[in-house]
Amino acid sequence: MSLLEKLEKQILIADGAMGTLLYSFGKDSCLEELNLSHPDKIQEIHKAYIDAGADVIQTNTYAANYLKLQRYGLEDSVKEINAAAVENAKKAAQKDAYVLGTIGGNRGIKTNTITIEELKRSFREQLYCLLLEGVDGLLLETFYDLEELRTVLSIARKETNLPIIAQVSLQEPGILQDRTPINEALTSLENLGADVIGLNCRLGPHHMLKSLEQIELPVHAYLSAYPNASLPAYTDGKFHFEGDADYFSKSAIAFRNEGVRLLGGCCGTTPEHIRAFAQELKNSEPVTEKVVKFKQRIVVESNAPKREFQPLEELVKEKPSVIVELDPPRKLDTTKFFEGAKALKHAGIDAITLADNSLAQVRISNESLGYLVKQELGMRPLIHISCRDRNIIGLQSHLMGLHTLGMNDVLAITGDPARVGDFPGASSVYDVSSFELIQMIKQLNEGLSFSGKDLGQKTAFSIAGAFNPNVRSVEKAVKRLEKKIEYGADYFISQPVFSEEKLIEVYEHTKHLKAPIYIGLMPLTGSRNAEFLHNEVPGIKISQSIRDRMSALNDQPLLAAREGIEITKSLIDTALDLFNGIYLITPFLRYELTTELAIYAKQRASQVRGNNYVESSIQ
Repeated sequence: MSLLEKLEKQILIADGAMGTLLYSFGKDSCLEELNLSHPDKIQEIHKAYIDAGADVIQTNTYAANYLKLQRYGLEDSVKEINAAAVENAKKAAQKDAYVLGTIGGNRGIKTNTITIEELKRSFREQLYCLLLEGVDGLLLETFYDLEELRTVLSIARKETNLPIIAQVSLQEPGILQDRTPINEALTSLENLGADVIGLNCRLGPHHMLKSLEQIELPVHAYLSAYPNASLPAYTDGKFHFEGDADYFSKSAIAFRNEGVRLLGGCCGTTPEHIRAFAQELKNSEPVTEKVVKFKQRIVVESNAPKREFQPLEELVKEKPSVIVELDPPRKLDTTKFFEGAKALKHAGIDAITLADNSLAQVRISNESLGYLVKQELGMRPLIHISCRDRNIIGLQSHLMGLHTLGMNDVLAITGDPARVGDFPGASSVYDVSSFELIQMIKQLNEGLSFSGKDLGQKTAFSIAGAFNPNVRSVEKAVKRLEKKIEYGADYFISQPVFSEEKLIEVYEHTKHLKAPIYIGLMPLTGSRNAEFLHNEVPGIKISQSIRDRMSALNDQPLLAAREGIEITKSLIDTALDLFNGIYLITPFLRYELTTELAIYAKQRASQVRGNNYVESSIQ
């Protein structure tokens, strides 16, 4: 009798985790390679699940694809590993269990790190390897990204008539990370030809059952569930699970009542967990009717506090705008910082921007200083957010905090690697890139967390993207801007430019963009400063002619600083003919330089535009 014929009449029990047991045996390298080097151990685990009551087992091939095997230098062994895995499973199963060829998802919450074309190529190779070995069906499991699962399911359905089980994994009960309700997602998989649809991984029995309550019984498919044993614990550098088999026994009937016909286990489960399911449900009849608790697609009302400041992307489209970066201090004395902030306020700037430990050098939190600037001086803080120092949890928490404090203007950057800064041994997190961070902040503006969960309120972030024009190909740099606009960037702030020729080149390449640009300008303080920036700071290049001008005043620091100001004023003249946004970067907290330049820029803008731009705050 075929697998689907059996599922039509009775509940079948699937196996549990493979990796959990291999870790317990001390195997912590590439688990799929063990199909070749330790076939007896793999067969032993398969046999243990069958002895526990499993009707269906899966091959040890979850990550046996090109994209994941290349992490271990095994990308050329896809065929050998998958063939050995099927052989091991068949030897263990004999005629006592069906063998499913397992293919796992590649994308996690960072969906844009792997292209669809890469996924297709990797999937097809593994798919053909498994089909050639004669599996009884396919198990597509642990797919967080619905686009990826729909793509590979469509390919598999065209290539085989074997049963296909398609399972998604959820960050939050009842909803995928792209905010698709679970019932809607599974229905789409059924419509693409999946024979069994369901859930696996991430959630234990409690939350998986909560999700199943929202799922209708399929019309042309069956439901499956492979819960984790529990939430993972982390002790002495290792993950482990603490859910016991008795708990699984108690939840078995609830899975049946939600319409599940194929019931197994995922992370942390062992033969004892599967035995618990089997003792309760093996060969029992499935339910054919259920009451569904529908969860509607999330619609969040915008009940966020009103913005105190007009979004910068709107302001700079209406008139010339000047913003100034004033780095948070590296020491705890903030006297000079706030002196500078007050002077810049007096100059009438539109925002003070606060870097996020630039060059990986530890400074006072820009969030705390931004809040004080806003509360005590009434100035708009523009907070830089680096992907380097916070994982996804920390990033969302940080952004929720900024929203709570009423700081809505942010610059999303990837961030300089930790090794260039004060603590070269520190870890660089980089859970996401600036592209994905922009996308996630836009999702917060819809009232939804990074995982798709309802936040109960929409944020109102105005999102700047970083722009480095100091590259060989400005055209390629502009392609990155276009991509950032697609991800949700509202406007851009550039690295400092040090020549009129570069300003004109940037204008010609960006004039088609709808998102405005604040052009970065930074006064040089001397020859050593110019040489350091040119030769050692990523993203900054200074022409030889300007470096020569600064070098000529090498022994005259006051005149060198004055020359730096005059060079920047000349650049402001050109920039204001081309752009509405000026972004002044303060070197070494020497705010008197950027204060003078801010006043000059606003006065010059008034002359260029012929309007009443100079604010009354300028005395």
